[in-house]
Amino acid sequence: MLLKTFGWSFAVTALGLVAAVFYGGWTALGIVAILTILEISLSFDNAVVNAGILKKMNAFWQKIFLTIGILIAVFGMRLVFPVVIVAISAQLGPIEAVDLALTDKDRYQQLVTDAHPSIAAFGGMFLLMIFLDFIFEDRDIKWLGWIERPLAKLGKVDMLSVCIALIVLLIASMTVATHAHQHGGAHADKAETVLLAGIAGLITYLIVGGLSSYFENKLEEDEEREHEEAEQAERTGKPKSAVKLAGQAAFFMFLYLEVLDASFSFDGVIGAFAITNDIVLMALGLGIGAMYVRSLTVYLVRQGTLDDYVYLEHGAHYAIGALAALLLITIQYEINEIITGLIGVILIAASFWSSVRRNKALAEAEGKGDSEKAEVSSGV
Repeated sequence: MLLKTFGWSFAVTALGLVAAVFYGGWTALGIVAILTILEISLSFDNAVVNAGILKKMNAFWQKIFLTIGILIAVFGMRLVFPVVIVAISAQLGPIEAVDLALTDKDRYQQLVTDAHPSIAAFGGMFLLMIFLDFIFEDRDIKWLGWIERPLAKLGKVDMLSVCIALIVLLIASMTVATHAHQHGGAHADKAETVLLAGIAGLITYLIVGGLSSYFENKLEEDEEREHEEAEQAERTGKPKSAVKLAGQAAFFMFLYLEVLDASFSFDGVIGAFAITNDIVLMALGLGIGAMYVRSLTVYLVRQGTLDDYVYLEHGAHYAIGALAALLLITIQYEINEIITGLIGVILIAASFWSSVRRNKALAEAEGKGDSEKAEVSSGV
């Protein structure tokens, strides 16, 4: 099971490390290894959240997630995305941007760093919406009940998450504007950029998340009617439309997963510049890390880990909320990537430990109940 799920990740790791040695020697290998660990630590919560969505898909779409999805994740977000950012920021053509990344690495790094406020605003708002929608939903299983119960009651207010997200974005952009004003108007247009990018992130979430939820609900309704209408469907040839509906639902959930992965990858790409500004080593390290995150997602689904450890999903969403906050803070202030990674790991580890304790308590309660029944039946 382990080899089957992580086989491609192991193979890509071997090829990537060999390529790093040929490209830049043992120093390059060390850099790629560090970047791989950075990506995994920053995106572990991504794997847990992805697993919660991926388990709703069939085996075919899980394979699409591991094939086409990984191409988008590795080559799209870890290699093409930084180049596109540079091309837009410096108003260069794609070829010129690639040439800049390979020949003038310091200038390339500076351009990507300059684009960080808009990247952080977009990704921060998208992730913040995921966290808010999760925390405002009334769930049967609650991890931190003293927080989640009152927030679930507040969540009954329509569009509350959108209102809070917009207020947070407004505060972030006003903070940037105030800072620019205090420094003689330097980068005065930065506040407007942050505002527009944040609104774009919010709109992206509403469109992609909304379509995904719509088709998922349609699929569930169709499955409920499927048994009752099976005979009629066979006569009229309607099973094809049911398959098409499932495909639409899976497609939009897949699209949602890709946008989610993109939002998670922003901090990894920006953080990688603290280690190297070589685009080739960056793509190798982050790409290998992305492969492990994908494989871990599938492993969690196939092992049923989220069903066994019920608080893991809660911990991952709290980590998403923390990452969203950190991204928005980094618009104006620098935060070490180690802090970003550690917060996510700590929250998920805490939720895992709480799940283990819960399972142990349930097992003890069940064992105690069985022994009491046995005593009663034996007349003791």
